[in-house]
Amino acid sequence: MVTTENLIQRKRFRPADKAGFGGVALGNGFQHNADLECLQAVEAAWNAGIRLFDTSPWYGLGISERRMGLFLKDQPRDSFTLSTKVGRLMLPHEDFKMEQSLWKGKLNFAYKYDYSAAGVRRSIEESLQRLGLSSIDVVYIHDLSPDNGDMKDSYAYYFEQAVNGAMPELTRMREEGIIKGWGLGVNTVEPILQTLEVADPDIFLSACQYSLIKHDEDLNQVFPKVAERGISIVVGAPLCAGFLSGKDRYLYDGTFPAGVKEKLNALQRVAKNHAVELRTAALQFAAAPDEVSGVIPGAHTADQAVQNAHAFMTKLPTDFWKELRHEKLIAAHAPVPDK
Repeated sequence: MVTTENLIQRKRFRPADKAGFGGVALGNGFQHNADLECLQAVEAAWNAGIRLFDTSPWYGLGISERRMGLFLKDQPRDSFTLSTKVGRLMLPHEDFKMEQSLWKGKLNFAYKYDYSAAGVRRSIEESLQRLGLSSIDVVYIHDLSPDNGDMKDSYAYYFEQAVNGAMPELTRMREEGIIKGWGLGVNTVEPILQTLEVADPDIFLSACQYSLIKHDEDLNQVFPKVAERGISIVVGAPLCAGFLSGKDRYLYDGTFPAGVKEKLNALQRVAKNHAVELRTAALQFAAAPDEVSGVIPGAHTADQAVQNAHAFMTKLPTDFWKELRHEKLIAAHAPVPDK
């Protein structure tokens, strides 16, 4: 059990800018994307002012890190914040095949789970080599969550491995100055709440949990807990994997939960009433809470990257947010942009 007596005092790392860029599409998430197109997307995001970048060895089994690093390696290292993830080690494999894989195109690596201290060190070293960079700012323990069906019934085993391995090792690496902060990158709230009980994290990547479609669990269960200790949240999948920006998909498993299409229709109706683009509203909503230190929509084209970047800077009418509250499309106490 971790006591909070001395945890509140330490100043925890937060990205300087909330507007970010997520690397799922760079790993050929949902479809194969050309190298040049992806490089142009990262460059366009940079030129539009984005300085927060997130990737993972898991995204395309190394492809996202290589593509992101190809641009970032030439930028001053102190001019941007970079996060990646640990928990899976890549294993060379000629054209690895996965059933119902999110990753499209040719995969030249397989993987194995490893949340041990040695696995964390190895994963970070290999990520630095793929990225072509000298350092990583934030490391997230990835997909350590009961919703990860790939783990089958082994979640409890891997969480215990992380408690004894990855978590103390990342804390040591933070104390050594190798990284600036660590946390979990997960799609549910339960592992975040568990980790707060047993370790000293700095920042969590909470994906699929804070959007215009769904936000109650993060808002009511996670935000109050992290606020007590000065921990922040980076919001992943703020557009629900494109659902809030016009894609005919919802998140990552290929299904549409009951009620989400109806809620989308209602959100679109209110947005149309106020001449608001829903993508813009979704990104600004995700960035509004004080607990949120970053929002990382993905992109694989320059146009998408620019649209996402500009969405954070567009002023929306106050009456739009009032109508969303009145229609009970967002929680009554959910923060909204104040400017």
